Amino acid sequence: MAKLVFGMNQSLDGYVDHLAFAPGPTLFRHFIEEAQAQVGCVYGRRMYEVMRYWDDDHAEWDADEHAFAMAWRHKPKWVVSRTLRPVGPNASLVEDDLEGAILELKADRDGEIEVAGPDLAKSLTELGLIDEYRIYLHPVVLGHGKPYFAGSRPLLRLMAEDRIGEDVIRLTYAPA
Repeated sequence: MAKLVFGMNQSLDGYVDHLAFAPGPTLFRHFIEEAQAQVGCVYGRRMYEVMRYWDDDHAEWDADEHAFAMAWRHKPKWVVSRTLRPVGPNASLVEDDLEGAILELKADRDGEIEVAGPDLAKSLTELGLIDEYRIYLHPVVLGHGKPYFAGSRPLLRLMAEDRIGEDVIRLTYAPA
């Protein structure tokens, strides 16, 4: 059975914003390795639209950016949306019965399935379907924005903490 993992970069004050701060080289290589190892990704509409950037090659990319794009493109993706049409390559829409669709994905696969997007994570948390939360804590204070936990705060237990690069700490939690 697959494990559903919600992980995102977060500011010290609890917000996610891909435009406000970005991973450094060490953390980006970590994300490449994670993308290569995942068995798939579940996205909300907005996060999927952001990630579609990786569908097309860009002349300014370095080797790491090409490696991430290749890993991302080859993974199956499930996009939770009632409005998005069409989805890109290697992606399928989940329009109805979120709980049933995710339970089926988890039952049919082994390994980690990434959850991306705090709104989607809110819905999956409320359904009790997320198995692990990974907070990549950056030394940035935003003061506003979209919170990592967009809904109710689940009871969690710390499983691990480790430093990635010079200034990011990854906190790994499981539901208590």
